[in-house]
Amino acid sequence: MQLFVLTAAATACLVASVAAAPPPPAPKVNTTSGTIIGHQASTRKGVSEFLGIQYGQAPVGELRFAAPKRHVAPAGTVFRASEWSPDCLSNKPPVSSFPNFTQPSAIKVWKNFAAQNDNPSSEDCLKLNIWTKTPTKSGKKPVFIWFHGGRFTIPGPHSPFYNGQYLADTEDVVVVTPNYRLGVFGFSGAPGIEQNVALLDHRSVVEWVRDNIAGFGGDPSRIVIFGQSAGGSSVDYYSFAWKQDPIVAGLISHSGTSMSFNPNTKEYAQQIWYNVSQTIGCGGPNDEPAAVVACVRAADASIVLAAARNVPALPTIALAQATFHPTIDNVTVFANYEELSASGAFAKIPYLAGNTDFEAGWYKLSAFGAKVNLTEGQWDLYNQRAFTCPTGYSTKYRIQYGVPTWRYRYHGDWDNLRLYNGTAGLGPRGSGAYHGCDVEMVFGTAEDVSGLKSTSAEGATSKYMMGAWAAFARDSMNGLTNYGWPRYSANGKTLAELGYKNQAKPVFVEPDTYDAPCPAKNDPLPGQGAF
Repeated sequence: MQLFVLTAAATACLVASVAAAPPPPAPKVNTTSGTIIGHQASTRKGVSEFLGIQYGQAPVGELRFAAPKRHVAPAGTVFRASEWSPDCLSNKPPVSSFPNFTQPSAIKVWKNFAAQNDNPSSEDCLKLNIWTKTPTKSGKKPVFIWFHGGRFTIPGPHSPFYNGQYLADTEDVVVVTPNYRLGVFGFSGAPGIEQNVALLDHRSVVEWVRDNIAGFGGDPSRIVIFGQSAGGSSVDYYSFAWKQDPIVAGLISHSGTSMSFNPNTKEYAQQIWYNVSQTIGCGGPNDEPAAVVACVRAADASIVLAAARNVPALPTIALAQATFHPTIDNVTVFANYEELSASGAFAKIPYLAGNTDFEAGWYKLSAFGAKVNLTEGQWDLYNQRAFTCPTGYSTKYRIQYGVPTWRYRYHGDWDNLRLYNGTAGLGPRGSGAYHGCDVEMVFGTAEDVSGLKSTSAEGATSKYMMGAWAAFARDSMNGLTNYGWPRYSANGKTLAELGYKNQAKPVFVEPDTYDAPCPAKNDPLPGQGAF
């Protein structure tokens, strides 16, 4: 009895001492943006979180519509990275009016993915977030940089979809999620100045990470850029624009490559630019271009954004095409990616690419709101031409030039992430493995996104995919092969079906299982409007 009393007392003292233990010291990292003070992540206590680190000067005044300029903090600057930075300015889509979401969580998932939130926004938004497990071994961990999707118009990092704490904790990697400029501010189309400055923002982020990530435990020689939809296309664009000096060691494209849509022509981009400039009283194509640009740069950002909102979209076979978009300049965006790919005009670095099994499961909601009615056959064509076929072409040309390449198709359809059932008035199929639903698996954020618990099979699938992506990042040449994935080949069972029948273990199939309907030459037009 006496032993029991002593043990209980000792236990009580131990509990009291644990309860009274002070929190761990705030991590501090010296960077070109100053001394950055982080904090403990909200859920994974072994992870340090750094929010809102400035990588670029505020793109205002003469820097509006211009290439980003690196932010270099004055000596002695200390920044407490404890708050999310404002989103970049954007014109968000309207809230879906679809009445038959499967459960309250479904509209929550939709809102989280479409950035329907109350986050503040600002033109001074060139900031990034970092998660890293602590304690760190300086310079040792692979690094992920995430380029979010959203048709180049929807903001991203301050979203539960892309919270990096779970991936950083589970796989002991460093995760970086940057803001970049959107819509007219990132793709103005204005004559006489740089085009596609949002894509130059991406490059600036990569350079900042190269120069600073060792202090967060990251290895600057093992940086992987990955992204979904518009972000996936951006990853592939990067490999062509920076083929001589890519900096990064690997590329991952989710549901989007350089061949997924037709970029804006120079003529169309200038047309919509002048639509905005004339709307706000800054002149048009008959005026001096530099004077027009200077006038629009001086206008209030909200006025520019409002004018851009009213620019008519290009008609398409399916959904309306986004207006302010990547524009052909033959520097950052090119006119014919298929010809460039066939000639090997890309950085020869390892590539992982894939798409979901029923991308249209997401886009049917947009079509419902726009009163666009497509047949199931048209939706299948939409899936093929915007996603399956471009992914097939992009990976095919990589392997022709000996680039280590892997390809996947994601099938998971989980109760907590399902948007609607097959009886919901959008055709005989439910939402299925819709556009973007693989993202939560890699980030491990399904429960945060939906507010509902994941099943054990869902958790196992997420864990498997986190492990696969991390294996690629650790060793982009051989990591996935060692993880059990064969390198992709045009022949043989080398396409990984992930989450097939909601099973964590992948199934490998012939690429023609999905590529057989693809035309001999890439033609994304039937899928235009997805990006």
